[in-house]
Amino acid sequence: MHYDAVIIGAGMSGLAAGIRLALFDKRVCIVEKHYAYGGLNSYYNLNGRRFDVGLHALTNYVPPGRRSAPLPKLLRQLRLSRDELDLCEQRGSEVRFHGRRLRFTNDLKALTDEITRGFPGDADNFVEFLERLHEVEYGEVDKDRLSARRVLSDTFHDPLLIEMLLCPVMYYGSPTEGDMEFADFATIFKSIFCEGLARPRQGIVGLLKPLVRRFRACGGKLRMQCGAERIHVRGNRVTGVKLQAGETLNCDTVLSSAGLLETMRLCDGGWMPDAGDGAAKTGRLSFVESFLVLDKRPADLGFDQTVVFFCDQDAFDYACPDEPVDLRSGVICCPNNYERHDDVPEGLVRVTWLANYDRWATLGADAYAALKRKYLEAAFDRAEKYMPAVREHVVFTDMFTPRTIESFTGHIQGAVYGSPQKCRDGRTPLENLFLCGTDQGLVGIIGALMSGVTMANRHVLAGP
Repeated sequence: MHYDAVIIGAGMSGLAAGIRLALFDKRVCIVEKHYAYGGLNSYYNLNGRRFDVGLHALTNYVPPGRRSAPLPKLLRQLRLSRDELDLCEQRGSEVRFHGRRLRFTNDLKALTDEITRGFPGDADNFVEFLERLHEVEYGEVDKDRLSARRVLSDTFHDPLLIEMLLCPVMYYGSPTEGDMEFADFATIFKSIFCEGLARPRQGIVGLLKPLVRRFRACGGKLRMQCGAERIHVRGNRVTGVKLQAGETLNCDTVLSSAGLLETMRLCDGGWMPDAGDGAAKTGRLSFVESFLVLDKRPADLGFDQTVVFFCDQDAFDYACPDEPVDLRSGVICCPNNYERHDDVPEGLVRVTWLANYDRWATLGADAYAALKRKYLEAAFDRAEKYMPAVREHVVFTDMFTPRTIESFTGHIQGAVYGSPQKCRDGRTPLENLFLCGTDQGLVGIIGALMSGVTMANRHVLAGP
């Protein structure tokens, strides 16, 4: 069968692109090499429990009735209802630095009040800063490539406040080390603080299942455990995708969510981007995450925060560490601490840190297991620094590393946010091969979904 489009990867962006095209009667096939859809935001089952991968929080949450924000716009594009997602709001989160706190909720006033209380000299500056943020359109490309650190330094007097504002934004979407473009900072900041955090009641499955149902209901074909082996090229155009099983799907267009370098190395003829200074580079930012399953919910132990972004020093260092894991900063997430999650009897704590792929990649089985045990112990210690004692309540643990991420997503070096250089228009060196997802540039779950919709609209539905 000849397809109008073949989509590589059944992650958020691939599913959204597939739905959008199928809604307009395009013949679409999504090919996915794994047994579970979701890509970077997926799930797995272990010891009778289901664990989310990627999802700490769905950002960009807004309450019903608000139509101009990214979430309701996206739902209209995909023809999904809010009820299908069954979103539950956070109870409250915080940024903690060396004894200082900034608490926030889905009401921006909570953060404004915290800054007024904790950083009174910058209270007026924060109000002005919010006005500047709202001038930046969602996903806007900053042609001047302003430094977020530079803008923050020019705006605020207290350097600690700058670090505390950067920390959650960078952890939730920056592919670059040390700094990021201000337009990207504005997009992520607004998605966390000006809109808010939520979680589907069923976890990531509660988002993935409606997407897959919608795609199939529109006539789309989803082929699982059926990865792309080669992208066939004739001249400057793609002609089809050869699957690992040997079959070739002929098509007019290919949309890939695999990443730029990961996609181009599949192409016939060595269609890799040139090696100049402007060429795409492999991302270096990856993570280790520990799951601590408790016999009680965190709230029953006296801890009701949803997400805690922490740093043990005044200066936040967002970079690939020299050690296997950077213990100085990270994210603690309690999925139970969303509204309407009280019916889950067990508790879950997720502890996430920056990690060095190279320090994990070449270890033998015994050394790899020993290093995981070492940092699992560190997860106990770190969790108990920011929440009540949990060690005696832990009944099960698991951990994933940069090696796990690379294995299950195909992202080179387990780079969660892909290459620092993004293809904002989705174009590649080949005329009818386009990117969606991580290396297109929109981040987070809503960003990935919006990327798929936008690229489908622009490069397939709009025509040549």
